[in-house]
Amino acid sequence: MSHPVEHSPAVATAADEAMPHGPSAVGLRDAKLGGWYREDSGELFRGMPIGAGDVVVDVGCGAGVNSVFCARHGAHVYAIDREPQVIREVRARLSVEGRGTHAALVSDANPLPLDDGMATRVICTEVLQHVDDPQQVLAELVRIGASGAIYLLSVPGALQEGLQEKVLPPEYRGQPGGALRVIDRDELARWVSDAGLVVMEHTQHGFFWSIWWALFWGCQVELYDPAHPVLDHWTAAWQTLLDMPQGQQLKRQLDEFMPISQIVVARKP
Repeated sequence: MSHPVEHSPAVATAADEAMPHGPSAVGLRDAKLGGWYREDSGELFRGMPIGAGDVVVDVGCGAGVNSVFCARHGAHVYAIDREPQVIREVRARLSVEGRGTHAALVSDANPLPLDDGMATRVICTEVLQHVDDPQQVLAELVRIGASGAIYLLSVPGALQEGLQEKVLPPEYRGQPGGALRVIDRDELARWVSDAGLVVMEHTQHGFFWSIWWALFWGCQVELYDPAHPVLDHWTAAWQTLLDMPQGQQLKRQLDEFMPISQIVVARKP
C-alpha cells in the first residue's frame, strides 16, 4: 500500500492551497503541533535544527518540502530522488525559495553519489518501505553522515497501512511504485540501531491523515480536487478538536494509536 503523496506530513493540493480551513492547512497546523516545521527555532522536526553551517541530504525528497525548509534556513542542501521529473521540479523550487546553496540529484540511493562523512543532517522520510534492501539504504545514509550528524527517518505506521488496505479501490492495488513492505515500530528501531545510529526520539504523527486517506478512497474524488462533504466534515471536525482545551492531548493519544508515520530522530556517534 502506498499513498499518492508520502513525502510530507502536510499534503498540499492545487485546489486546497487557497483554503485556510482545507486539509493541507489543517494538516500543516497538525504537523506543527506534532513537532514539524518550527520556523522560530529553525527545526525541521524537534531535535533537528537546521542552520547555515549544515550540509543536508534529503533522500527520497519527493515534492521537496523538507529540502526547501532546510534551504530557506541557509543550509547547503542535496535533494535526491530516483524520478528525474521530480528532481527537475525540486531544483526549480530550490532556485526560487532557497537561501543556501543546493544540488538536486537523480539516484536510487544504492549507492548514493556522495562522499563519506559529508553530511551534518540526513533526511529519509517515507522511503524505506519502497526499496528492495532497506538496511543497505540505511548503511548508505550512515556512510555519508559525519560524526555527530542528526538523522530524521520515517516510515508509514503499520496499523493505518492495514486500514488503507481495507478500503483501497481494486484499481490501485499492485501499482508500480507501491510499498514493498510494512515496517513495524520495533523493526524500524532495530534497523536504525543495527546501522550504528543512536536513537534520540522514536515518536509518531498524523492520526488526522490516517483517517483522511481512508475516507478519501471511499469518496472517489481526485487528489487534485478532493472536494467532498465527507472529507470536509472530517477536516472541520479535526480543526475543532485542535481548538478544544484538551484537543492537543487527544491528538497525541490518537497519533500514538494510529499514526500516518512513525518517526525516528537519531545521531551518528
